[in-house]
Amino acid sequence: MNTNKEKIIRRLKIIEGQIRGLQNMIDKNTYCIDVITQTSAVKQGLSNIEDVLLESHLSHCVVNQIKGGETDKATAEILKVYQLKKK
Repeated sequence: MNTNKEKIIRRLKIIEGQIRGLQNMIDKNTYCIDVITQTSAVKQGLSNIEDVLLESHLSHCVVNQIKGGETDKATAEILKVYQLKKK
């Protein structure tokens, strides 16, 4: 997680700017397709952050849980993330 922390924070700041841009677009009655294009970019940015976090969690936290004999907890977390990503 720590190695990706700066990358995640940078991405979140970009998304924060995109959200402010969306607010401005709505305020200025920007063409709907342009707004939808921007919301799609925000969703993709969040999805990319989720992917980085998930990779880190699986490769460190879940592996450590399995090594520590907490296989039920590891399995439950994997299934929970799987269900969340399906939404």
